[in-house]
Amino acid sequence: MTTTHMAATDVFRLHGDELGRLWQESLIESGAVGDIRNRGNELKSQAGEFIQLLSDATLNENAADLTSDSWKPVKGFLTQLSESRARQGYTSSQTAMFVFSLKEPLFSVLRRETKDPAELANATWELSTLLDKLGLLTVTAFQETREAFIARQQEEMLELSTPVVKLWDGILALPMIGTLDSARTQVVMETLLQRIVETGSLIAIIDITGVPTVDTLVAQHLLKTVTAIRLMGSDCIISGVRPQIAQTIVHLGVNLQGISTKATLADALALAFERTGRAVTGVQQS
Repeated sequence: MTTTHMAATDVFRLHGDELGRLWQESLIESGAVGDIRNRGNELKSQAGEFIQLLSDATLNENAADLTSDSWKPVKGFLTQLSESRARQGYTSSQTAMFVFSLKEPLFSVLRRETKDPAELANATWELSTLLDKLGLLTVTAFQETREAFIARQQEEMLELSTPVVKLWDGILALPMIGTLDSARTQVVMETLLQRIVETGSLIAIIDITGVPTVDTLVAQHLLKTVTAIRLMGSDCIISGVRPQIAQTIVHLGVNLQGISTKATLADALALAFERTGRAVTGVQQS
């Protein structure tokens, strides 16, 4: 074990309480604490636990090797902290400063306790490098958690944005809002086909009134959805074909032959009634 690692271990082990107190002050000044979500007792507990884990890890002969088993508790603690802060709404900077803000109090104690300039320089460099690596690990864990959280939210929003409505016995409607891409088309197919099976519906209306533009790709997605519906033994009507969309489809040369289209959802529902042998009549008032 080198002199530098011994110095680091001595600082964490012999001056842990002082480091914890100075570190909390540095965390508050740096803004890494955030708002009242991270209260004083929780911060004190986190700081104390992290310093103890660092003390245990640097006692090992492979203290400089973060891939060794001795660093697993430290990395596990930082990963859990990053995931927790990502869910609570902290920024990546605030999360990273939890580690980086330890530098100032650590170097302050080192300068006071280390008399030899060369030894101090070596200890400062190696500990700075160590904290940089741990800080990067923290940011990586934070970003991965945030990306997973955002992806899950996008999936939930995608499911909510494709509701299948039962308009009548045997008639379903799927009002679509926003851009239609490959991922959304897959969700639309799965949701709509599942509802067709559950309800035994014979007609499905896809309303594209809320779709801003229709290009070749969007038209292909619609054709795939219609084909899948027909393979299930049901029929499909596309409604919400505005004049601009009709012109675009013609200019693109998209072939919608054999697919029923209507300008409004009301027109599509009337056609669905007609195909299922139903009629809407007014009630005479006495």
